[in-house]
Amino acid sequence: MATPLAEKLRPNSLEDYIGQSHLIGKDKPIEKMLRSGKITNMILWGPPGCGKTTMARLIANYIDADFVHFSAVTGGIADVRKIIEGAKQDQGFFNKDTILFVDEIHRFNKAQQDAFLPHVEDGTITLIGATTENPGFYVNAPLISRSQVYRLNELTEQDITEVVERATKEFPDNSWQKKAIQHIVQSSNGDARTAINAVDLAASLGKKVDLKAAEQAIQRKAIYYDKKGDNHYDTISALIKSMRGGDANATLHYLARMIKAGEDPTFIARRLLIFASEDIGNARPNALVLAANCMQAVKMIGMPESQLILAQTATYLATCPKSIASTDGIFAALRDVEDMNLDPIPLHLRNPVNKVVKGMGYGNGHVRYTWREEQNNGKKIDQQYLPDNLKNRKYYVPDWD
Repeated sequence: MATPLAEKLRPNSLEDYIGQSHLIGKDKPIEKMLRSGKITNMILWGPPGCGKTTMARLIANYIDADFVHFSAVTGGIADVRKIIEGAKQDQGFFNKDTILFVDEIHRFNKAQQDAFLPHVEDGTITLIGATTENPGFYVNAPLISRSQVYRLNELTEQDITEVVERATKEFPDNSWQKKAIQHIVQSSNGDARTAINAVDLAASLGKKVDLKAAEQAIQRKAIYYDKKGDNHYDTISALIKSMRGGDANATLHYLARMIKAGEDPTFIARRLLIFASEDIGNARPNALVLAANCMQAVKMIGMPESQLILAQTATYLATCPKSIASTDGIFAALRDVEDMNLDPIPLHLRNPVNKVVKGMGYGNGHVRYTWREEQNNGKKIDQQYLPDNLKNRKYYVPDWD
């Protein structure tokens, strides 16, 4: 069986590694670690195709350790036990360390992750976990505390260009049109594996690789977006912040990302509805009406037409005047209800439902329509509504022109 091109191109030295200069550049954390020869347990966190596996292999090569690749998707506790037993033998008989690379460690549940702990603690293995998800949410706290977390970045367009150029050199009999290479680079979305696979497929389509062949090889951008993962929340966060900042162009960009990745349009509409109340409020009250209608229309119509409704609503909300007066007000009122001793409701505001409570003063002296009395008498009525110990509280302070 032929070696996959991505595996064939995997670098054997730090000098050949592409990207992540903040970790492996001169005097950077992992470069310094390798120079010292003291490797700690680590979690490599980054998007697909950014070089997590390659980095782990290089680390093992530099310290002459056994490298065991373990997938949390296909492996289980029984497999872990076999690996640990082998690591103990290598350590005891050959004085050789074992690096256990756990790919997609976030796929292991907390109990399964616990199986690594004693062997990490006693030095039987050096654990390198790789994850596309925030390890703070998906990796056990005890493992996190015993590991260094390194964030790997998506590869830049320049990085991917270098990857593609290396890949095309494996096909010297093919001619590569510049536009074809550019298309593969731009459509790979920072994923080196996607780019290499596209080069491999494009080369198999014919000796002359033009734009059409590149388009066939990489049908569309592989947008990294897990609807239950970090990118899901990062993207909706970017959308909300863009609307809050009044940037309609950025709003459409992040909306397009979610639509292209197949996000549930109802989820998007629900967040727009919340935004209309939380961030626009009474500065433009009809924003809430429009957002509510948007949600109803999205449910009725479905995709792809709903993307037009979402775009209209999102750009409207982005360009609306903003107010958080009601938002701040309710949170301030809730804090007082939670933290303070609450004086009784004033008697004149209570419901005089029968003679007994009327005799106690319920409803006495209450002016029902203060606005009418003020119009008729030309005199402001100062009626107390808040309890005595909160009577001077100002919860709602309009903050728009």
